[in-house]
Amino acid sequence: MAEGDVRRRLTEKEPAARQISSGGDSRRLLEAPQAAEAVGKDVDSAEEDNTNVEEFESGMEADEQLRNLSQAKDTEIEAELGRRGFSSRARNWIVRFIFTVFMIVMFSFLVSLGPLALIALVLLIQIRCFQEIINIGYCIYKTQNLPWFRSLSWYFLLASNYFYYGENMIDYFGVFLSKTDFLQPFVTYHRFISFVLYCLGIVWFVLSLRKHYYFRQFSMFAWTHITLLIVNSAAFFFVQNIFQGLIWFLVPVSMIICNDIMAYMFGFFFGKTPLIKLSPKKTWEGFIGGGFSTVVFGILVHVIGDDPNSLLHLSVEYNEDEVRLATDCTPGYQFQLQQYTLPKLLQLIGFKHIKMYPFVWHSLSLSLFSSVIGPFGGFFASGFKRAFKIKDFGDMIPGHGGIMDRFDCQILMACFVNVYIRSFIRVANPNAMMSQIMRMESEDQVTLFNSLKNYLGSHGLLPIEQAPIGAT
Repeated sequence: MAEGDVRRRLTEKEPAARQISSGGDSRRLLEAPQAAEAVGKDVDSAEEDNTNVEEFESGMEADEQLRNLSQAKDTEIEAELGRRGFSSRARNWIVRFIFTVFMIVMFSFLVSLGPLALIALVLLIQIRCFQEIINIGYCIYKTQNLPWFRSLSWYFLLASNYFYYGENMIDYFGVFLSKTDFLQPFVTYHRFISFVLYCLGIVWFVLSLRKHYYFRQFSMFAWTHITLLIVNSAAFFFVQNIFQGLIWFLVPVSMIICNDIMAYMFGFFFGKTPLIKLSPKKTWEGFIGGGFSTVVFGILVHVIGDDPNSLLHLSVEYNEDEVRLATDCTPGYQFQLQQYTLPKLLQLIGFKHIKMYPFVWHSLSLSLFSSVIGPFGGFFASGFKRAFKIKDFGDMIPGHGGIMDRFDCQILMACFVNVYIRSFIRVANPNAMMSQIMRMESEDQVTLFNSLKNYLGSHGLLPIEQAPIGAT
């Protein structure tokens, strides 16, 4: 309803209000409460109408802002190629190729700097992905006029990052961090501090609530937390995978990159059959070609792992003797040749056993997931963008869109790798265990030491002279 109609309805009720205030006979006095109630209802109705008008106008503005949201645009390179007569399809291919090579080179450089540089990269990517998704929410719910709401969203990101990254740092470097007097309280009371930070965010949010904007504010609150759940969980898993060994970060990430590139190549040159309505440019030819290439890549990864100095074997650990963080490049169990017995059916060909690296099996599993299930992370993102009628999450990478456009599949892959490690690898981390032991009371440490000594002695893992009395 227009604002003029609202004012007219209020004006029509003014005589009733004056009649109540001026007094009169007993009948008018008896009718006064009903008239007052009617005026009150009309005032509330008018406020609701005003709210509806504002919501309608804000919806129009939100649509306009979504249309103006940063999207991938033609770069100077594309413009120059256009002036030289290249078709739109060819221009897109060339620009994507140039910036794909650039991103691979930059990623390789960061890998050479070691795990800590990769953790910093994960943090930067996480922040950018959060910004791109949350900006869409700002446009939809038109929060520009709401107090502190942008600050609140970033505050919750800060609080959740403090918890997630702190958990990882304490698990793997708790002993090192506890040796510093300044950091020791943050290690001991990390979860309590994290909880207090989150509670402060809740208090801040409640105090910022404004009448007529409750639904919009709570919707944006939910939007922020869903974004945090997706983006922060993936970042947490990425960091954990890095600490498990660089191989569990580099190989899965490379598989998604391989699948993305090869699916685009096969689709560009051979694609004819549409794959899914959510993403019309995706084709069966690209999906199958990308999947096959990724599986082949996964099988051949062990060739790189043959080099004992390969970065795939790099891991970070705390050196107690030197009191510092150190890197180790020793190949683990996954790259030590093991003998496997073939099924009886395959033994008919004349071979009963085969020697291969255990990681080949894991690599095959990861490549199958990245080629079959991984692309659905991209389809999910495509559906999300279609829901809000936008082409890309941003325009940071020419020819590709935003950071989130390139990392939608990586999020799903990071979660799978972390679950896979905990389900099928189950490698206990000595640094995390040592961190917990160092925080135990002295009596508990002695009890644990004696129990471990008895166990190792009884299994013949300690020399006879070191084994406890009565050990076999």
